[in-house]
Amino acid sequence: QVQLVESGGGLVQAGGSLRLSCAASGRIFRINTMGWYRQAPGKQRDLVATITSGRTTQYADSVKGRFTVSRDNAKNTVYLQMNSLKPEDTAVYYCNAAITTTSLYDDMYWGQGTQVTVSS
Repeated sequence: QVQLVESGGGLVQAGGSLRLSCAASGRIFRINTMGWYRQAPGKQRDLVATITSGRTTQYADSVKGRFTVSRDNAKNTVYLQMNSLKPEDTAVYYCNAAITTTSLYDDMYWGQGTQVTVSS
């Protein structure tokens, strides 16, 4: 059907940067909004940033000015550039996409998650 595969997580010191990528593949007719969520241990999954097919973006207040979401429609890929990372950014980051399949079925899809750890 449809798969989302993330990459780019890792361990970084506070103040450092990481870039996450998420590539969608499979029976895709159209990708609508794409985004990133994160979940820290013992906490709920929260929105980090989203980007529409028209490239309108939305950010959580906690990451505004530090994170940038972008997408390459030709590659069915969404990116999250994370700068000035803080220990509180430590979480598993999940890619999310609203996709219309080739069967014209609309659904939300999730990646497997990638760990981001920021040391102080």
